[in-house]
Amino acid sequence: MKTKISFLFLLFAFAAITASAQTATTKSAAATEEKKVWVPEKVIPVAEYYPGGKEAMYAFIAKELKYPVLAKRNRMQGECIISFTLNEDGSTSGFKILKNVGGGTGEEAMRVAKLIKFKAPGPGFSTVASLPIAFKL
Repeated sequence: MKTKISFLFLLFAFAAITASAQTATTKSAAATEEKKVWVPEKVIPVAEYYPGGKEAMYAFIAKELKYPVLAKRNRMQGECIISFTLNEDGSTSGFKILKNVGGGTGEEAMRVAKLIKFKAPGPGFSTVASLPIAFKL
């Protein structure tokens, strides 16, 4: 009888240790995953007019981006490219979706691109720019 109780106690203790180890790993993996911000290695010329540069711009995009439900349900991933004109006063206009993954990702990328505020590049200087925005699950 004592051996059965001892065996059951050891079995439950082992199960409890295993379960706590798995949840600790999962929490730390989720915490490191949230800190990652996707920044393309390509040169984005319009990023020099964003306060803080390219990394700050993509941190803002990551904060504002909401993965569309349809795209998440269908596990759609990829890169959407939004084209727009940066005017001489720092305002933006003429937004177009150049590349769309589908499932509402293009519309969401355009919504976020419209939220970005740039510094004025200077009088007599307006440029057409393209901005890649990645959707990754």
